[in-house]
Amino acid sequence: MENKQNAYFITRWQSQIKKGLFEYIIMLLLQKQERYGYELISEIKKLADMDIAEGTIYPLLSRLKKEKLVDSRWVEMDEGVPRKYYKLTEQGNEYLEAMYQYLGELMQAITDLKNV
Repeated sequence: MENKQNAYFITRWQSQIKKGLFEYIIMLLLQKQERYGYELISEIKKLADMDIAEGTIYPLLSRLKKEKLVDSRWVEMDEGVPRKYYKLTEQGNEYLEAMYQYLGELMQAITDLKNV
């Protein structure tokens, strides 16, 4: 029974860590090139082995846009429906750098705590 409890605890903890990093990961992907929502979902799954649902990513993108960290534009496709492409704004790049620095400091603090 305890192994199941331990596995559940670790799985739940990992899920919370991943949820907390989704914004950061999305912004990292948008820093290099503009992408549309489903492309972001696929890249996150492929590169970070993390599942993110459409019901999660689009509200995140909407909030990032409202906060002026990403911008978007509609692109007509030769076939099919238009796609909404997102890209990181200059302000988004500044925030991303601050997030990166904070994560580095946090990882150093965790390393220091582990060595106490």
